[in-house]
Amino acid sequence: MDVLSAIKGRRSIRKYSDKPVEDEKLHKVLEAARLAPSAINKQNWKFVVVKDSEIRKKLVEYAIGQPFVGQAPVILVCCGTKPDSIMRCGQPRYTVDLSIATAYMILEAYEQGLGTCWLGSFDENKVKEILGIPEKVRVVSITPLGYSDESPIPTPRKELEEIVCYDKYK
Repeated sequence: MDVLSAIKGRRSIRKYSDKPVEDEKLHKVLEAARLAPSAINKQNWKFVVVKDSEIRKKLVEYAIGQPFVGQAPVILVCCGTKPDSIMRCGQPRYTVDLSIATAYMILEAYEQGLGTCWLGSFDENKVKEILGIPEKVRVVSITPLGYSDESPIPTPRKELEEIVCYDKYK
């Protein structure tokens, strides 16, 4: 599969089967994150793989009660370990780095026949408490990971002409 095909085919999955994710597939998803680019190649990140069903149930509550989060056999919690580092453009390095790494994991998951759903709605402090994440570390994204139990239709996308301009912002 080529990258553009994966981008076109990927969907946010909100229903998961209880089929376990094979270790080999999970490893490939995590390897995609490891290989993702990061500012100054610092790789200031940590990925918490949650398989324990009781911990997954607790995470559901703090992911605004979205039940599908706990349905997936794996939850990936993506953390920035150096949140004070700012790029010259003014953006925090950790949010950019973890966004890229999460996107790479999501695309590799799709390649492996797995579903994901990028979550930004969660109580960061409670997630950190449940998982023992240090106070200074920031949780950027969470995604369930598992086999889809649905086939969502594509969501509408704007045309290129609506989102691209050349030489000057218009």
